[in-house]
Amino acid sequence: MEYLALAFVQRALIAAALVGVSAPTIGTYLVQRRLSLLGDGLGHVAIAGVGLALMTGTAPVTWAVVICVAGAILIETLRQHGRATGDIGLAILFYGGLAAGVLMASMAGQGAGGLSGYLFGSLSSISASDLWVVAGLATLILVITVGLMPQFFAISADEDFAHTLGLPVRLYNYLIVILAALTVTIAMRTVGLLLVSALMVIPVSASQNLFTGFKRGVWGAVGIGLISSVGGYILSIFADLSPGAVIVLGTIGFFIISLPISSLAHRHVHPVRDIGPDPLPHTHSEDHDHVHGPDCGHTAVRHGDHVDYIHDGHLHAAHGEHYDEH
Repeated sequence: MEYLALAFVQRALIAAALVGVSAPTIGTYLVQRRLSLLGDGLGHVAIAGVGLALMTGTAPVTWAVVICVAGAILIETLRQHGRATGDIGLAILFYGGLAAGVLMASMAGQGAGGLSGYLFGSLSSISASDLWVVAGLATLILVITVGLMPQFFAISADEDFAHTLGLPVRLYNYLIVILAALTVTIAMRTVGLLLVSALMVIPVSASQNLFTGFKRGVWGAVGIGLISSVGGYILSIFADLSPGAVIVLGTIGFFIISLPISSLAHRHVHPVRDIGPDPLPHTHSEDHDHVHGPDCGHTAVRHGDHVDYIHDGHLHAAHGEHYDEH
């Protein structure tokens, strides 16, 4: 336990906790928007920022933030204007950023080895100034993602509906990807740029298996990320293992554990039966002015390409060629 009294270990634990809490919050919205691989793409483009910093002899975090945010804005602009599909944009981020980073690191005389601490994380080498940067950016990410949770939920679940509410959807879309870029840059010293997407996505997936409701899912993902990050780093110290790898494997362990729990919970759900050509009578729900959201008190259930809410005593509403429970 004497290791925990060392200053560099304490800095690493604080950084791991901050990243473990902030990464799943923004990751929740990426999962909802089916952009789970965006973290990987931004991780690769951040490598270009690190390579540029090595070549110019400047701070890697600063250049990583600048280039990663620029890449996030570019991919969101392409997506919104339909000039390239999401897959093409992600491929550009993947390979262009990685190649540029390795090339510039080689030009700086360090080669790929100079990037290893950023590719796979290097918690023990975090300085006091690095920790202040991580703390500042993590706080900014948490304040925005939690403070704008209803708005982010609305555009992640249904952009068209968010437009009808008068929300600035385009602005919020840019804000989400910019926050994702900031998350990638603060996580590059903990789990590394190649593994950061796992910390953003896997706790969210595990939490969705364990908790119902959007808000409970967010806080569940935060708890899983925090336990995995702090516990993973402590385990890596005593087992002399790579912290980033242990942290990510910890999140995967939570996901594996969540699967049988989710299966047991769904056993209580009545299976869909074949009712023949004549449908059973339905009691239709009346139109109402209630606006659904993460704090409305109703259970949110993803149904195909939209989200339904269960309420009003199992009434039913026509939705296209089928009925949704309300």
